[in-house]
Amino acid sequence: MNAVHIRSAERALSVGTWLIVAGAMLYSILTVTPLAAAHTPDRWDWTAPILPLVVDAAVVIVVRLDAVLARLGGNGGRWPIALRGMTGCMTLALNVADSALKNDLVGVAVHAVAPLLLIVTAETGLAYRRAITAAVMELEAKQHAEREARERAAIERREESARRAREEREHAAALVREQREHEALMAREQAEREAAARREEREQQQAREAAERAERERSEREREQSRRERERREREAAERAERERTEREQRERREQAEQAERAARERAALLSAGPVTDKLPEDDARAIVAAAHGEGMSVRTAAELCGWSVGWVSTRYAELRGPVNGTPVNLAGTSR
Repeated sequence: MNAVHIRSAERALSVGTWLIVAGAMLYSILTVTPLAAAHTPDRWDWTAPILPLVVDAAVVIVVRLDAVLARLGGNGGRWPIALRGMTGCMTLALNVADSALKNDLVGVAVHAVAPLLLIVTAETGLAYRRAITAAVMELEAKQHAEREARERAAIERREESARRAREEREHAAALVREQREHEALMAREQAEREAAARREEREQQQAREAAERAERERSEREREQSRRERERREREAAERAERERTEREQRERREQAEQAERAARERAALLSAGPVTDKLPEDDARAIVAAAHGEGMSVRTAAELCGWSVGWVSTRYAELRGPVNGTPVNLAGTSR
C-alpha cells in the first residue's frame, strides 16, 4: 500500500463517518424534539430543538477532534473519553426515552439504532484512524530508511569513484615522473657527449692556433719595420678619429639635451590640461598618451587625460614600449 491508497482509505472513512453523523443528527433532532417539547412549558416550545442540537454538536466536536488527534498520532487523555461516553449515553437516552416511557420495546430498539451506530462508528473511526496513522508512520519510516540507504549507496559510489580517480592520477603522475627521470638521464648523457666533443674540438683548435702563432711570429719578425711605420700612421689616425669622435659625441649630447628639454616642455604642455570628460581626437589622444608614457604615468591616468578607454591606452603603451622577445606586451608586462 502506498500513500495514494492510504489517502483514499482516509477519505472513504471520513466521508462515511460524516454521513452517519449527519443522518444520526437529523434523526435525533426529529426524534428528541417532540419529547423535549412535551416536557417544556407551552410558551417555550420553540426551544425544543436546541437540546438535540447541543448534544449533536458535542458529537461533531468529538468526531472531528478525534480525527485530528488520530492523524497527528496524539492522545487527548481522559476528558475526550469522558466526553465521548457522555454524549453517546445522552444521545441514546434522548432517542429511546419517548418509547421507553410508553413501554414500547420495539420503539426503543428502533430509536436506539441511530445513536448506537453513531457511537460505534465514532469509536471505530478513531481506531481506524489510529491504525492508519501508525501505518503511515511506518511507511514514512520505511521510505526514510530507503532514502538513507540510497544516499549512503550514492555516497559510497562517489567515494569509490573518487578513490579510483585518485589512484589513476597517482599512477599517471608516477608514469610522468619516470618519463621525466628518463629524459633527464638521456639529457645528461647527451650533454656529456657534447662536452667531450667540445673538448676535442678545443684541443684541435689550440693545436691550429699554436701553428698559426708560430707562423705569425715568423711573419711579424719580417714585417717589424713596416709594422712600426704602420702603427705610427694608425696612431695618428686614431688620435685624429678620437678627436673627431669626441667632438661628435659632445655635439650629439648637446642636441639630445635640447631635444629632451623640448620634449619635456611639450609633454608638460599636453599633460597640464588635466582630466577630460569627452574623447579627444585620436591624434591629440596619441600625443597625450605618448607624453604620459614618457613621464611614467599609469594607464588609468593617461586614459583620464585623453578620454579614451583603458584598453586603448594600454595598447598604445604597448606600442610605445616596443616588442619584448618578439611579442607585444601591455603595461603590466604580460604577453598578449
